[in-house]
Amino acid sequence: MWKFANPIKHQIPDARWPSVKEAANSLLFQPIKIRSLELENRTWVPAMVPWRATEDGFVTQANLDWYRRFAEGQPAALVVEATGIRDIPSGPLLRISHDRFLPGLRKLVDTVREASQGHTKLFIQIIDFLAVKRRPDPSKYFQRFLAITKDHRQTIAEITEDSNWVGEGEAKIRTFLCEAPDSVLDRVLSQRELESLRLGYRERVTDTHLSHIRDLPQVLPGIFAGAARRARLAGFDGVELHYAHAYTMAGFLSALNNREDGYGGPRENRVRLPLEVYRSVREAVGDGYVVGTRFLGDEVIAGGNRIEDAVYFGVEFARAGMDYLSISKGGKFEDAEQPKIGQAVYPYTGQSGYECMPTTLSDERGPFGRSVPLVAGIKQAVNAAGFRTPIVATGGITTFAQAEAILQNGQADIAGLARQALADPDWFIKVKLGRGDEIRRCTYTNYCEALDQAHRQVTCKLWDRKELDEPGIAIASDGRRRLLAPGWKT
Repeated sequence: MWKFANPIKHQIPDARWPSVKEAANSLLFQPIKIRSLELENRTWVPAMVPWRATEDGFVTQANLDWYRRFAEGQPAALVVEATGIRDIPSGPLLRISHDRFLPGLRKLVDTVREASQGHTKLFIQIIDFLAVKRRPDPSKYFQRFLAITKDHRQTIAEITEDSNWVGEGEAKIRTFLCEAPDSVLDRVLSQRELESLRLGYRERVTDTHLSHIRDLPQVLPGIFAGAARRARLAGFDGVELHYAHAYTMAGFLSALNNREDGYGGPRENRVRLPLEVYRSVREAVGDGYVVGTRFLGDEVIAGGNRIEDAVYFGVEFARAGMDYLSISKGGKFEDAEQPKIGQAVYPYTGQSGYECMPTTLSDERGPFGRSVPLVAGIKQAVNAAGFRTPIVATGGITTFAQAEAILQNGQADIAGLARQALADPDWFIKVKLGRGDEIRRCTYTNYCEALDQAHRQVTCKLWDRKELDEPGIAIASDGRRRLLAPGWKT
């Protein structure tokens, strides 16, 4: 994993907790309006993938229990995990790609409403992603997947100083490559072929030689709109368009997008499809429904977007009418670590992944609020352009004092707590009731992220081995971990 060369001890944010009166008078617990929807306060649980759906994308009892547990803490808003908009296999992730998913999604909405006693609004994050294959066994790659070209033959002939390789049959070429050292492969294979060998095949939005990639601008607006329509039918209070990290829409926004069809190159072209998707979604759900987005303040990869790009996109999203902007950072494939053979590349293992989900191994800034300066820059630009679109800050927000300071300093309008909410889903109600000293603090070791990387049911190390003999608790499939945080014993 990418690490800092000289990690040093960082400063933990002020952990003093407010009294009931102080909490009530804080900005964090003041209401905020998003379009026609009023949130009771400015606390937010961003989307997290728990790996609890069926292999076909249906809501399970484990999903209902997961979201019920967060709702019991009564955050102002809860964003349901990245949910697939295409009717294709995607493993145990929720899907919203067909009306057959509506009964389960409606039950999820009802569960949150009941568990939060109506205090928590519910959004659903909708996402598209391109194909990512597992890293292949080298012999299988050379024998089955690599398309042999005249360039391969010519380069082998040059390396071996034997012109007979130019007319050699495929079988012998494949055998040669299977046995060749890395130094030879580096010369014979293209950059993309080396990537497919060493990391696994991965599609990009720039692969316009593939018809289904070339046609994405014509296809995606309608697919996103259909998913948003289902979200409204299911009873969600809004949808969050996932334009961040390693997914399709982030690929269109990226500075690495050099498509030549009007959807790549300059910023105004790269933002074109995201805006077209938004307009199609807005038409599908109507003017009174909340539509927000999550996008990157910095891609943290070579040649990628920086804050200047994010500021431009933020202003354009606000101008188009998006109802809130939730800002993240990094989480890209381009700098990910090499996976083991048989495993897929994971976009949170390089420097960009660290910046997305920082740990206690850090520099002097620590893992707390590393994205806040980016959020503040976007908010300043959006406000200067004449828009009051609420901006959500996320990433390493853990204490009341930290969250309140972000709002008081005008760096954001809403504070989102993900890993901290996983550590203690009752954070919100405990703070509101003046019981902050009872909060279970996240230690930012990314135990949860390691489970996510392995596609295992996500839990928190602070509670998943606690009180395992408690009657009626849900246990993970390995029988060793509880799936839900213990209830708050008031």
